Amino acid sequence: MPLTVLAMDAELSGDPAPTLWADRLAAEVPGLLRYARTLVRDTERAEDLVQDTIVRALERSDSFRSESLLRTWLHRILHNLAVDQSRRPHADPVEVDDDAIGRVELLWQDDRYSVDAAAVAEQAESRDLMQDALLRLPLIYRSTVVLHDVEGLTMAEVAEIQQIGLPAAKQRLRRGRMMLVSELDRPHAHRFAPGVPLRCWDARAKVSDYLDSELSLRDSGLLEEHLAGCPTCPPLYAGLVGVRDALGARRDPDDVIPRRILDRIAATGA
Repeated sequence: MPLTVLAMDAELSGDPAPTLWADRLAAEVPGLLRYARTLVRDTERAEDLVQDTIVRALERSDSFRSESLLRTWLHRILHNLAVDQSRRPHADPVEVDDDAIGRVELLWQDDRYSVDAAAVAEQAESRDLMQDALLRLPLIYRSTVVLHDVEGLTMAEVAEIQQIGLPAAKQRLRRGRMMLVSELDRPHAHRFAPGVPLRCWDARAKVSDYLDSELSLRDSGLLEEHLAGCPTCPPLYAGLVGVRDALGARRDPDDVIPRRILDRIAATGA
């Protein structure tokens, strides 16, 4: 049965036949691999994470509920596995560096802070540089940015995957996007002195929601007015747009599923 046909149906109802269930899981593997490759530092570990996710899904197929999207359920399994794995000795740390996050927030709250938007956009276009910058973000922020800006999941889905409230998920997205732009601009940071209405931090705190079309008309107008007159915020905004668009471009319809994962899935339908 063609995977493209099965992938069109996002929900599953009833008790799936083994072959149907295996095919549906296979259709989700490219997205899971993209996600896993941003959570860990090498391809083999990413493939192991996806394989473990598939195994868990096969073992727990009876627990899947049709009211949940299959991709959300699978991404939640993978996210939890990645967090558990990161807590093991010698693994990439999952702990959030509150000092580092605080420094980024203070930087963006400084009306004089800005970035070289052209340099950020150039760095964002490089797959290796983008991957390196993503991996310098704490896992929970990296996960949020990738799930929303790369995989196109809604913030409600991201919150469900991470098992947090929607406001907390939106805060993670805002912080993650800011940290990513600052990481990409690290060699180029510079400062100016704005003299326009609306504090820069008030504008910058609204930009993430603006990108997702979630601001009221009034707030959108205020932000657009600020961006039209502020010398420091437009490059930051352009950096956020460029990075988000570059992340979205990482979705590759020709992503190849590793043979060992395909074999694992195929075995369930035999």
